[in-house]
Amino acid sequence: MKRVIQFLVNNLPFKAVYAHCDIPCGIYDPTPAQIAAHTVLRMTQLLGEKDSMHDIARVVHVKEEHGGKVEEELGTLENDYFKPEHFDKFPNLKGLLADAVKLSIATRQAVDIQKAQDLVDKVLQISEIFYKTKNVTPKRVPSLYPTKGEIVTYTP
Repeated sequence: MKRVIQFLVNNLPFKAVYAHCDIPCGIYDPTPAQIAAHTVLRMTQLLGEKDSMHDIARVVHVKEEHGGKVEEELGTLENDYFKPEHFDKFPNLKGLLADAVKLSIATRQAVDIQKAQDLVDKVLQISEIFYKTKNVTPKRVPSLYPTKGEIVTYTP
């Protein structure tokens, strides 16, 4: 049996698989998605300011990385946290999640400040719904980021 397993390990292609958690851990938070969305916006802003190709390459890389993080974090919320009762109570939630993913893709395909800002706005709306499902009051506060936007937190 050991030889069979060793043979499979050595000869079958493996693809890395990542997940927030394979155990329903109950640790869910929209904050990483908010930070990633603000980062996408900031990198888009910086692309209009950078002159050297090295800087542009680095900024584009970070923008790509954080666009993917937005999708990953929202995917975790959509697939692991939000339940049918949440989608029933907030009928616009499914559309907001889909729109945010589409915007994340669009912000990686072009340098478009408006799409990046729209991404932040969608993520903030999703964050507000998240906190409402926790029976706390969501609150928008200044982000203190160079994007000069807001983040959503909550009032206990």
